[in-house]
Amino acid sequence: MKTRDEYVAKLKTQLDRWNSDMSQWETQAKAAQADLKATCVKQRQELQASQEKARYQLRLLEGASASAWQDLRRGAEEAWSQMDDALKAARTRFEKSH
Repeated sequence: MKTRDEYVAKLKTQLDRWNSDMSQWETQAKAAQADLKATCVKQRQELQASQEKARYQLRLLEGASASAWQDLRRGAEEAWSQMDDALKAARTRFEKSH
């Protein structure tokens, strides 16, 4: 079982990776055709919404007491799973279009 600090560090690392992926796609989208740009913008907005949910859960975890953080962890894991699924779907769509 990981400690809260280890778990929070893991989540922060994952957020950094997601930010990097999203920035890379945004750069590529700027050079894409107009119709692809619109698709990329929509995907980016969806990903940002998922990312905000994940960040919110991270803030809750960081501020949680030692006894409460395990309960909050379940919500964070759900948000992280949704974000990861959204990124995988976006990556698949983006790679198919290139």
